Amino acid sequence: MHLLFEHDGKPAQGFGLIYQGRLVCFYNFETDLGDGWDDVHNDPKELRTKALQMGANIVQFVFGQ
Repeated sequence: MHLLFEHDGKPAQGFGLIYQGRLVCFYNFETDLGDGWDDVHNDPKELRTKALQMGANIVQFVFGQ
């Protein structure tokens, strides 16, 4: 599903696993962030941009810890 859309009537969620104070795993639930990166669902450009920005923010957060 999409980054900011609900899936089966449920909101998109993101979870992180923290080990020794660092984010080591990010899991998205009721959504598929990667679908927005590849235009799987013919999303508008604005939504795809938001998906890419969220992915970039996650990577920046991890490397900036």
